[in-house]
Amino acid sequence: MVGMINLKHSLKVASAWISIVYAVCYAGVAIYPPVRNLFMQYSLHSKITFQSDFFGLGYFISGLIIWNVLAVVGVWLFVVLFNRIKK
Repeated sequence: MVGMINLKHSLKVASAWISIVYAVCYAGVAIYPPVRNLFMQYSLHSKITFQSDFFGLGYFISGLIIWNVLAVVGVWLFVVLFNRIKK
């Protein structure tokens, strides 16, 4: 039998995970900007070119906050539904 999922622990893990992934992706785009176009072409099967100069500490921090909020809301919803829906 599966027990209840610990909400606080799950939110901490999700926040750490999304922070690491976001930082790696941000650094990857900063080091090799064409990776954005390659991602669109090979992962999403569309040919779109990006004209963006949104790089800096403020953009990094605001993106990190936004992605953490989205991850926390998604994990919170999953845990609440998982813990409330009975088998």
